[in-house]
Amino acid sequence: MCLDAEGLNEGMRQDHRELMLFAGNSNLELARRIAESIEIPLGKINLGRFKDGEVSCHIGENVRGRDVFVIQSTCQPVNDNLMELLVMMDAFKRASVRRVTAVIPYYGYARQDRKDKPRVPISAKLVANLIEKAGADRILTMDLHANQLQGYFDRPVDHLYAAPVMLERLKKLDGKLMVVSPDAGGVERARAVAKRLDNAPLAIVDKRRERANVSKVMHIIGDVRGMDCIIVDDIVDTAGTLTQCAAAILEAGANKVYAAITHPVLSDPAKERIEASVLEKIFVTDSIPVSESEPRDKIEVVSVAGLIGEAIKRTFLETSISSLFV
Repeated sequence: MCLDAEGLNEGMRQDHRELMLFAGNSNLELARRIAESIEIPLGKINLGRFKDGEVSCHIGENVRGRDVFVIQSTCQPVNDNLMELLVMMDAFKRASVRRVTAVIPYYGYARQDRKDKPRVPISAKLVANLIEKAGADRILTMDLHANQLQGYFDRPVDHLYAAPVMLERLKKLDGKLMVVSPDAGGVERARAVAKRLDNAPLAIVDKRRERANVSKVMHIIGDVRGMDCIIVDDIVDTAGTLTQCAAAILEAGANKVYAAITHPVLSDPAKERIEASVLEKIFVTDSIPVSESEPRDKIEVVSVAGLIGEAIKRTFLETSISSLFV
């Protein structure tokens, strides 16, 4: 069957604009929720392992000329999930996609973003180089450890914020709310949340970190007496800093202490520390999967699937993403 010029052009235009979603194994539940939110099915892809641990990948459908979004958080096991992402993107580029966007709800290695001592790598930049070299045309990520990490890429980066989703939950809390930054570096993030909580007051915890995953709370800048305090941060790893901050805030006279943290890395013994802490509740997103099988009375998950789905849709349609956060 032959198409006339108009029919041929229309067919080419439809193929050119077709959106396809694919997901790695790091956070399949979030990927399914994202797909449901924009009513696009997840594409067929087979990710496996050779006996020595090498990642294998086979795309199960035609992707030539498509606009492909690959959803993969580089969370635990970090290196396996990162390698899956790289292999998937290489497979898509070799299958002649029009454009491939790496959707990375949680960007691993982000904390290694500078040389803070001699003879150490800048691993966040190395990972950015790997993602670009594997074929990413765009990157869509959320709540980077530092905003400057966007500059590590030579491709467009859409940086999402979980704050709008988190604020919906925080506004349901009772009491006199106060936002607390767990360190000086997080003040900008905490201030943005405080502003949207009807200009809630802001406090800062002054602490000194002696080595990785070990910190010591020094004192609190701001009057927390009688307030329901919300500690705002981007990552909770072993929860040592978080639980120390919560204890110091309560000791300083706060009424209750909550936490709102985007990425629940939750390395051992984080869950045990949180459950044993003075925290009333810690709100996290599903950028990283939190096991449903383990007891987590104090951990509540809010989903960012709708937010990421809307950002994917706007990227595909070439419309504004920043307006989501105005």
